[in-house]
Amino acid sequence: MFKPAALFAFLCFGTRTVLVGHRPVSETDAYVAQKFCDNRIVSSKYTVWNFLPKNLFEQFRRIANFYFLIIFLVQVIVDTPTSPVTSGLPLFFVITVTAIKQGYEDWLRHRADNEVNKSNVFVIENAKQVRKESEKIKVGDIVEVKADETFPCDLIFLASSSPDGTCYVTTASLDGESNFKTHYAVRDTTVLCTHETIDSLAATIECEQPQPDLYKFVGRINIYRSNQEPIARSLGPENLLLKGATLKNTKKIYGVAVYTGMETKMALNYQGKSQKRSAVEKSINAFLVVYLCILLSKATVCTTMKYVWQSNPFNDEPWYNEKTKKEKEAFKVLRMFTDFLSFMVLFNFIIPVSMYVTVEMQKFLGSFFISWDKEMYDEEIKEGALVNTSDLNEELGQVEYVFTDKTGTLTENSMEFIECCIDGHKYKESISEVDGPLKYYGKAEKCREELFLRALCLCHTVQIKEGDQVDGLIEHLEHRSTYISSSPDEIALVKGAKKYGFSFLGLENNYMKVKNQNNEMERYGPLQHGHKHGSHRQALPGKLLLFCKGADSSIFPRVQQDEIQQTKAHVDRNAMDGYRTLCVAFKEFSQEEYDQIDKQLCEAKMALQDREEKMAKVFEDIEANMHLIGATAVEDKLQEQAAETIEALHAAGMKVWVLTGDKMETAKSTCYACRLFQTNTELLELTTKMVGDSERREDRLHELLMEYHKKLLQEFPKNSGGLKRSLVLNQEYGLIIDGSTLSLILNPSQDSSSSNYKTIFLQICLKCTAVLCCRMAPLQKAQIVRMVKSTKGSPITLSIGDGANDVSMILEAHVGIGIKGKEGRQASRNSDYAVPKFKHLRKLLLAHGHLYYVRIAHLVQYFFYKVRICIHLTQFMFFLPLTIKSIKPLYDAAYLTMYNICFTSLPILAYSLLEQHINIETLTSDPQLYMKISDNAMLQWKPFLYWTFLGAFEGLVFFFGVYFLFQNSSLEDNGKVFGNWTFGTIVFTILVFTVTLKLALDTRFWTWMNHFVIWGSLAFYVFFSFFWGGVIWPFLKQQRMYFVFAHMVTSLSAWLAIILLIFISLFPEILLIVFKNVRRKAQVRTAYAPCTLLSCRVSSTSGFSSKILLLYSISL
Repeated sequence: MFKPAALFAFLCFGTRTVLVGHRPVSETDAYVAQKFCDNRIVSSKYTVWNFLPKNLFEQFRRIANFYFLIIFLVQVIVDTPTSPVTSGLPLFFVITVTAIKQGYEDWLRHRADNEVNKSNVFVIENAKQVRKESEKIKVGDIVEVKADETFPCDLIFLASSSPDGTCYVTTASLDGESNFKTHYAVRDTTVLCTHETIDSLAATIECEQPQPDLYKFVGRINIYRSNQEPIARSLGPENLLLKGATLKNTKKIYGVAVYTGMETKMALNYQGKSQKRSAVEKSINAFLVVYLCILLSKATVCTTMKYVWQSNPFNDEPWYNEKTKKEKEAFKVLRMFTDFLSFMVLFNFIIPVSMYVTVEMQKFLGSFFISWDKEMYDEEIKEGALVNTSDLNEELGQVEYVFTDKTGTLTENSMEFIECCIDGHKYKESISEVDGPLKYYGKAEKCREELFLRALCLCHTVQIKEGDQVDGLIEHLEHRSTYISSSPDEIALVKGAKKYGFSFLGLENNYMKVKNQNNEMERYGPLQHGHKHGSHRQALPGKLLLFCKGADSSIFPRVQQDEIQQTKAHVDRNAMDGYRTLCVAFKEFSQEEYDQIDKQLCEAKMALQDREEKMAKVFEDIEANMHLIGATAVEDKLQEQAAETIEALHAAGMKVWVLTGDKMETAKSTCYACRLFQTNTELLELTTKMVGDSERREDRLHELLMEYHKKLLQEFPKNSGGLKRSLVLNQEYGLIIDGSTLSLILNPSQDSSSSNYKTIFLQICLKCTAVLCCRMAPLQKAQIVRMVKSTKGSPITLSIGDGANDVSMILEAHVGIGIKGKEGRQASRNSDYAVPKFKHLRKLLLAHGHLYYVRIAHLVQYFFYKVRICIHLTQFMFFLPLTIKSIKPLYDAAYLTMYNICFTSLPILAYSLLEQHINIETLTSDPQLYMKISDNAMLQWKPFLYWTFLGAFEGLVFFFGVYFLFQNSSLEDNGKVFGNWTFGTIVFTILVFTVTLKLALDTRFWTWMNHFVIWGSLAFYVFFSFFWGGVIWPFLKQQRMYFVFAHMVTSLSAWLAIILLIFISLFPEILLIVFKNVRRKAQVRTAYAPCTLLSCRVSSTSGFSSKILLLYSISL
């Protein structure tokens, strides 16, 4: 019985006690009631009441939005030359669009939450089935879940419709694993499979407090029966059914709620991804800082010039414009500050707030082109590419380092049993082959063969389902049965045993059925105490055996050392051939030994604190001194076009690193197969084999690091730079490192003589063309990525993987790519982009990434260009000679407001979505084109200055061209003189037509949409000008634009000036385009003949063809 003191102790140690069915276990014992949260799930960000203030607060945290808010308030408070509408309307438009977008996204989250919270569930109360909403479930409720339903909260599995107390679940929505997992009910409650019997259960559950680890759970259940001592049973992950998982191929189960609502493991694992910022966004911020400084300096200059000019009393107060009494008494410093703000408002359009909206729309709409790409659609899984984060589209065109997983990414993760060895004898379908050190194929003893094959049939997690169509990894076992497993290796090994005559036929009453070579049925079990190495205890007739299956690094230290050598030769040879290897060992126990072991394991499993450590210690003892039987070899085939993709990435200037948990020999073989390592690549190894396990291993590591560092520095001079893209024209180097050596480098001992291991190691890595990191833990993968991306120059990194163990490096890299593979969907769910196959990475980077970067870089430069020559430079030039006293604007407020919103926004948006300056086929087939845009080439200061000078030239042409035109006092036949609003309208008309036609000149890929928005925008401007100046607007105090445009177009001089100035402004651009086209055609003619001859020469040099072509292209 539980006493209050005991309960208090449990609470202090971070556990919770749950009454099953809310039924007190004893009337005499006190119970400290605990408060638990309800079962509501909340993933939304806003509510109806806090949406407006919270959303506005978040939006005005952006510098540009806050800046325009200040400008708007200044226009409202201070008497400025422009209307508050010019800043307020664009700002309102940006804030409104963003709020609608974020509000809609949060509404979708609210809807998804309500679908879950309001869904119907069945709870057992008073031996009856009661329907409830999911959010009303409480901790302690007994819940009934039927087939294909989702578990509404975290449940302890009590009973099921299956007599053996098992059920099958899929956890695709949790960890992405679509494979079947078997869960087991508590042994003493499996018979309670009706409403009446389950409701009669009197029990308490003690378990740990909620924590997010999906694969860890520690608890125990205490079952109370009348006039009997309570029975305590351990609870582990196999007894916990997680919220979000789905019940499969089981009619119904009963479970008790232990974690609800936001305390479930699913909710605890829900966390927002860290915000990733692209290089383009950082460039935009840098440009904004520059323009903000320019804005402040110009406002300061203009304010100073105004007061210098007004220092003459006649200029300060002419006879026709005497100051009022209020103006004379005004404080001069305050007037200067007000004038400074007025100039800030006058020139504020240098920072385009509408650019942010256009960039967001371009990223959002542009991401659909990746999803719609038919070449990235996989017929096998019936899925295409997926975009989870559209903010990083342009980052795909800037990648310098690619970190890739091996199994399931470079390989198919589709396992096929190849061969096995038993006591050093090799077994394959054809035994006539002779390979390696084996001069002949012998045979092991018959009893050893049968022991090995029985181990393959018994030591696994494979299940068999009859008849039903199931999900996950399946393999048809005759006509009506299928193999189900959470790992493709397991199915391959069971099939391998079947090939040699031993067939696994499934479980029956917790006994495993096997059909032997004589077609006799054998039953083994019961199955108990599975371990992470694949250890299972099985009872053979008259014997108690422990079978253990695992990697050689795990098995060899646990077996007799004199048995290793004969099997190790096969394991090493298979690893060199690229096969995945597993070793099989066994140990025999007497009944007394087993009883002692069983007691120790049961005690360890009952512990609530440090259960895993205690069980690991017991397993360490019982798995010592085992006997090695043999090893298996399973092939994981290389993915289609994986080698060609890696070659293309290398040719594009990217460095590819393979980060895998596999052994070095297997990974190295795969790297050669996929051409990461070439035959002439010199490999540098930093592995346990090279470093050793002695106390001097740090000294040996230091020696190796210094040796490799010296060799690479001699090969690559310091000024060559390790981070910038460069083509290695001499000896290529590759580095191999394993997890234990990496730990030694990243975490050297305190008394280590050298503390700069990490720096030297990084310099070595950056000089190598390819790096292989084997035996890597998931955390080490992320550490490698973090180490590279934090180096000098901040190279753009990309991580790609398919399994849950790849999520850490996917989240760490600048761009994360998930493969929709057979290890589940957790990688694709946590990635920025997901593709079906590794080969699709080639088009994603070389074509989509290239185009996205060019488009958005042109968009950013174009936006600054069109506001630079627009309102800013021409307004500034207008102010200096003409409005130094009155601070008058050159353009009407309506034109200022509509310029970025309507007149010039759609053409650049269409360009940034549809432009293909080079067609996609050429980009994909010629990877070297990728290097032309590397290192953020189009947003560096050099192109920035080019656009700046171009804008300055055109602005000067606009202003002074119209200015000299106005030197003629009469521009109309009737002698009527044009005013300053006509002057501004002519300049603005030239401006709109010039920036739009400039974009038309830049367009290489014309579609009907480009024609529509470009010519339509110009037509709309003309229509709007007639409409705006053709109506007397009652809400305007001054009708200063009335009939201005209509009068302007009646002047032949104005027409000629507009056409001439547009042509003069665009003439340098036209000359540049013609020059580039002539030069390009000349290069093509010059390069064509030598390329043909070169291709003939390299055809006989096979492996060196790509290098010769590479050298030739550089010489051009």
